[in-house]
Amino acid sequence: MTTTQERWEDRATLPGLLSRERIVAGPGFNRWLVPPAALAIHLCIGMAYGFSVFWLPLSRAIGITESVSCDGMDLTTALFTTSCDWRVADLGWIYTLFFVVLGSAAAIWGGWLETAGPRKAGFVAALCWCGGMVMSAIGVMTHQLWLMWLGSGFIGGVGLGLGYISPVSTLIKWFPDRRGLATGMAIMGFGGGAMIGAPLADLLMRSFQSAESVGVWQTFLVLALIYFVFMMAGAFGYRVPPAGWKPEGLKPASIAPGKAAMITQNHVHLRDAHKTPQFWMIWAVLCLNVSAGIGVLGMASPMLQEIFGGRLIGLPELTFTQLDTAQKAAIAVIAAGFAGLLSLFNIGGRIIWASASDRLGRKTTFFIFFGLGIVLYALAPTAAHMGSQVLFVAIFCVILSMYGGGFATVPAYLADIFGAQFVGAIHGRLLTAWATAGVLGPVVVNYIREAQIAAGVPRAQVYDFTMYILAGFLAVGLIANAMVRPLDKKWFMSAEEVAALQSKGRAVGVESGTHGIDRGRFDLTVALAWAAVGIPIVWGVWTTMQNVAALFR
Repeated sequence: MTTTQERWEDRATLPGLLSRERIVAGPGFNRWLVPPAALAIHLCIGMAYGFSVFWLPLSRAIGITESVSCDGMDLTTALFTTSCDWRVADLGWIYTLFFVVLGSAAAIWGGWLETAGPRKAGFVAALCWCGGMVMSAIGVMTHQLWLMWLGSGFIGGVGLGLGYISPVSTLIKWFPDRRGLATGMAIMGFGGGAMIGAPLADLLMRSFQSAESVGVWQTFLVLALIYFVFMMAGAFGYRVPPAGWKPEGLKPASIAPGKAAMITQNHVHLRDAHKTPQFWMIWAVLCLNVSAGIGVLGMASPMLQEIFGGRLIGLPELTFTQLDTAQKAAIAVIAAGFAGLLSLFNIGGRIIWASASDRLGRKTTFFIFFGLGIVLYALAPTAAHMGSQVLFVAIFCVILSMYGGGFATVPAYLADIFGAQFVGAIHGRLLTAWATAGVLGPVVVNYIREAQIAAGVPRAQVYDFTMYILAGFLAVGLIANAMVRPLDKKWFMSAEEVAALQSKGRAVGVESGTHGIDRGRFDLTVALAWAAVGIPIVWGVWTTMQNVAALFR
């Protein structure tokens, strides 16, 4: 008869609900269920891009209709004041914290993710991101900015980092034949999160606003609940393939001839990846591509308004500074449509360019980003001087597609060079390049703009020099990409090391080829999973397109 002690010992040996061992896929699992699980998480944390929708309402959280300003208030005072409304600049630090903490968290806990598995990482990400929003709601209710910084900025930033990298390694292992497509599908969600979240937040705030509240804290709580449900569904939807699993009947990647040399069949340990020059070259590639794109993305609306001024509303003789308040409001609506259009190309570029890299090769794809990008940045001032807003808009749509494409392609680039075993953790460390770019890009664009204005340069020309500087960034990135070479064999783990690391997956006893999932099978379960993430995406695209329409009226 089994004793109580023996039962407890047996229970202790069982893998926990969140453990990696519990999510090794069994026979018959359909790998096309994994991308929607990843999208469910990325669409939620992608709202980080849309947090600016809260800044103006929060800047009058006390005054409700008008901001209550206090003379001489500095940043330290703003963190603790309960009688003065916050400035947009004080709130904007949350946006900076998002991406600095995201990169840091991904680098610090990327190694843990590889052993803990994507479900546990997704679970913790949901607690941090949604818990941070609840803390921010309390911060708004009590008018304590430091609580918002701590809640959304720091704790939410950790959730961003873990949520962002949670599916990368898993998707690359499920889709060894379509690495770019797999990561593009998931990372597309991060770019699209604001497209859904921002208009939803706007609807909620307008619903909750009253004579006593601007409706932000209530919106935070509702979003936290919605995001928690979606992120938990995504986390528990994750499965990892058994060790050594390969798609039945499919050969790896239909890569263009000559590109196979850049794809290793071996694996580099996490402890060694950053010791290689290839890691730092790819770090520079990502940093410079993102620095150029994020600098433009952050200034898209004022840039269009200042360059074209009255041309946007049929008054070509008027510059931006000559417009009255009503006219400036009219072109602001058009500029919002421009920002929305850039968001669509940012999202679309993530799936299109990443998928194309499966055939072109990752190195060639980044050569296109940098080569074409240099030309487009250099042409942008010419388009502006010609007064051709259609050409100007087209240039930046392509640029933003390559910005998004860079994010989606780089995980597959890392897997090609370093192997798939530790790609999630290596990707986590590489995201410090994003944190760096999140400071470098906006600083270059914003400070050069201010310097140009101070020097008396007309508003329509203040971005010319900036465009040439950003083209220079891409030129350096092109050189870094050219220096990426296949690794020396000394960096690869032995077959015995790899087998030991994969032993947990093998313990499940599922052999390669028994899943029957790689013929494009699309059943009801897959259809429902994709509908759960597809319907919000369609709503977000439709809402964005309605705003974009103002750009072409």
